[in-house]
Amino acid sequence: MRYTSQFLRPAVSAAEFPKASVPEVAFVGRSNVGKSSLLNALVGAKAAKVSSTPGRTRAINFFLVSGGRRGSEMIFADLPGYGYARISKSISAQWPKFIEPYLATRETLALCICLVDANVPPRANDRQLIEWLRAAGREFLVVATKADRLSGNERMRSLRALERGLDVEKILAVSARTGLGIEVLWRRIGEAGAAGLKD
Repeated sequence: MRYTSQFLRPAVSAAEFPKASVPEVAFVGRSNVGKSSLLNALVGAKAAKVSSTPGRTRAINFFLVSGGRRGSEMIFADLPGYGYARISKSISAQWPKFIEPYLATRETLALCICLVDANVPPRANDRQLIEWLRAAGREFLVVATKADRLSGNERMRSLRALERGLDVEKILAVSARTGLGIEVLWRRIGEAGAAGLKD
C-alpha cells in the first residue's frame, strides 16, 4: 500500500488543533531520537523536515495520512521533542499549555508512539512519559529507533535493558534507514486506527 501525506498545520494551542474527525497517532520522544526520519520512512516521502539541530520542533505538527482507500485516512501528530539541554526548559514550559491537553483529552487520539533510541540506555524522562500515559489511560507503543546501528545480539541486549528500565513488556525495534520494523509498526498503527473508528 502506498501512503501519501499532507501537512495540515502547526498548533501551539488547543484552538489550533485540526477538527477531530479521524483516528490520530501521536509521535513523541526525546530530541534527536529520529522522529522526523521515522515519519518520513512510514509515508515514503519527506513529510517531516529532518534537522541536524535537536529541538527545532516547538509546535505539534499535524499531517493527514492516506492509504489511498476511502475511509483509511488518519492524522499523524509530530510532538515537540524533549530532553535536549539547550531547549528542555522552554519545551517543558509548553507541556501544560498545549501538549499535555492534547495527550490527555484529544478524543480521536488512538495511539501514542513513544520513541527511544536503541543505542541509548533508559532515561528517566522517557519513563516519566510512559508513566504519564499509563495514568492518563492512553494506548501507547514504545519504539526503539536507529536499531540498524546495532548487531543482532547487541540489539537484543539493548531492547531487554530498555524494557526493564522503562518497565514495558515489549519494545519494537525499527530503522528509518533500512526499513527494519516499519511494516510491523504500520500494522500496529492500522490496528489502533481501526479500533479508534469503532469507538
